Amino acid sequence: MKTIVHNDFILIVYKDKRYLKRVDTDRAFHGKGGILTFNELIGKSYGIRVGQYEVYEPTLEDLIMYGVRRETQIVYPKDGAYICCKLNAKNGSRIMEIGAGSGAMTLLFSRATGPQGFVISFEKEERHFANAKRNIERFLEWNNVHLFHGDGTEYNGGEVDAAFIDVREPWLSVDTVRRHLKKSGMLGMIVPTTNQITECLKSLDGFGDIEVLEILLRKYKTIAERVRPEDRMVAHTGYLIFGRKLDGYSTPVTK
Repeated sequence: MKTIVHNDFILIVYKDKRYLKRVDTDRAFHGKGGILTFNELIGKSYGIRVGQYEVYEPTLEDLIMYGVRRETQIVYPKDGAYICCKLNAKNGSRIMEIGAGSGAMTLLFSRATGPQGFVISFEKEERHFANAKRNIERFLEWNNVHLFHGDGTEYNGGEVDAAFIDVREPWLSVDTVRRHLKKSGMLGMIVPTTNQITECLKSLDGFGDIEVLEILLRKYKTIAERVRPEDRMVAHTGYLIFGRKLDGYSTPVTK
């Protein structure tokens, strides 16, 4: 049974509120449910109630939603989990990411590719690069992420199994990704508007089995006597575009 130790992350739940905190024996959590002294948690198991608080071991979703410092719009877990599935990310996979943003999707890719895989990620905005680096270093489980300050055009490494682009103009990065993506490898992109979809579709020469979709998430109230949808839902967060690299494509020669 795993027990709580100093410096662990814990998820504190009070009614409908969630708080991600790091356990420090010299500190305490002060909230509407009272004071939770971290020292009294040391040696106890996760999944316990202390006063009015519930204390859990955080999931990756918790780390992303409540721990990642955001300086950009992140890819939400509802989209991120589907992206990992579509890109066939698994232990040993090699994934290229153009546009690390705040590092949320990078962390998902890291978990999916496992200790035998790797994620090669690029972020050209210096401020976002620094923030993503801090987030990744704080929450990374395995040393399988290589984060670079750039747009990926300088990459001269080996072949990758899949690629994901999350930048303002993703169609400008398709050629970079195509050069390193294996045959039949999956490419994914995310954009917020339909006019960007159009530009992305125009750039996908050499890719087949192209799909465009969005994912909506509706939660329900968990009161047994009156189960019904929540008043608010996480609807549109982005359009997802996927394609598979086709053999026989060559980059047109510029005259």
